[in-house]
Amino acid sequence: MIRLRFAPSPTGYLHIGSARTFIFNWLYARRHGGTMILRIDDTDLERNTQASLDSIFDGLNWLGLGWDEQYRQSERLAQHRQAAEAIFHKGHAYRDFTPAGSEEKSHAAGPWLCNPGMRELPAEESDRRAAAGEPFVLRYRVPRETRADVRFADAVYGGQCKATADVEDFALLRSDGMPTYHLASCADDVDLRISHIVRGQDHLSNTFKHILIFESLGADPPRFAHLPLLVAPDGAKLSKRRHGPVVSVTTYRDAGFLPHAYVNFLCLLGWSPKDNREQMSRQELIEAFSFEGVNRANAVVNFKDQDPIDPKALWLNSQHLRSMPIEDLAPMVKAELDGAGLAVPYGDEWLSRTVDVLRARFFTLKDFATRARAYFADDFPIEPDALGKLDQPQARELLGELGSRLAASSEFSEQSVEAELRKLAAERGVKAGLLINGARAALTGQPVGPSAFAVFAAIGRERVVARLGKVYAQ
Repeated sequence: MIRLRFAPSPTGYLHIGSARTFIFNWLYARRHGGTMILRIDDTDLERNTQASLDSIFDGLNWLGLGWDEQYRQSERLAQHRQAAEAIFHKGHAYRDFTPAGSEEKSHAAGPWLCNPGMRELPAEESDRRAAAGEPFVLRYRVPRETRADVRFADAVYGGQCKATADVEDFALLRSDGMPTYHLASCADDVDLRISHIVRGQDHLSNTFKHILIFESLGADPPRFAHLPLLVAPDGAKLSKRRHGPVVSVTTYRDAGFLPHAYVNFLCLLGWSPKDNREQMSRQELIEAFSFEGVNRANAVVNFKDQDPIDPKALWLNSQHLRSMPIEDLAPMVKAELDGAGLAVPYGDEWLSRTVDVLRARFFTLKDFATRARAYFADDFPIEPDALGKLDQPQARELLGELGSRLAASSEFSEQSVEAELRKLAAERGVKAGLLINGARAALTGQPVGPSAFAVFAAIGRERVVARLGKVYAQ
């Protein structure tokens, strides 16, 4: 049975690299009919915060992919300690009573691989000191005589090997009895029957230790796939501390991105379907995803100090914005308008038609509340170039007369407005473009936009007449 897990630590907001890891796990699980598990790795009590946990869920929920099972490591401490006891009783771990801090000082001159004095401590003395309440760290007893190396095949980076002589006797339990990341992660992976572990390349070196733990727990190691890191334009690893909001998923959400467009963008950071496709639906991503398509080189997220948004992400968002079903897009636009305090003047059917007219020129949901403000409110700015259209000779006067004619007309549609406008232009001996450009400026405050007659229909007769009359009166 295929079972994958995403295991974030609630020590900060959802990093875009973590989001990509979640997505790749999810795609593999869905393609192969497997189970997707969310496991919150919250055993680092000093660094965990509720705000970070809330941020992780905010980001994951916005992506809209979901998961099948959910766990918290902090609720599984008894199982972690049982796993540590099992490893200890097999002779694969030892108690290290070294006082905190002395270990680092005594081995400051070189790498620390083991503590011979503690590793070779007789069992009787170890038991006596533990029974007396002396604090200790439980360390894994890495084989140094009977085993030469640890090997595994990574689905991205190929065969991996490390000599046990280069692996330190790493901690399983801290001196306060809390499990380390290595123990808790592996114990849960065994208990939850994880079949594939997909995570960042920065965890690749941990895998040698984890294989030792799996074997000591009597479990076959899962299959591993390590993903290339995401880096800044200068090649530096993306860091929450250094790059701030650039690496937060919610930065893109708050900028008006569509969830699936952002998922699509993250997939293309370090992975390719190998057929030059870029814009892909969710089902297309599921069908195309494989570890063979994951690159080994780190993936660059392009951004500038003054703009955290990657231009490729913005382009992809615009493509999805223009092509997604209008019945899916319109509610998202409505939510954006609500958040900006803007109303939908003529109901849901009108909103769908208007969104369909406007979206061809837009890049994010924010554009509907900013660049399209004139469609949803009467207080909108007039751009300088648009003002120039209104100030052309005769423009304001003719727009006022056009408004009067439209108010008196028995019909109000794109066709009837166009006929009335062209008739007026012909009667006054001016080019229709004078009225077309002037009307767009008066109605939207912008010099360019959708078809001018579609703008008339979207704004509505009452507001059109009022706005044309207003520019004439100015």
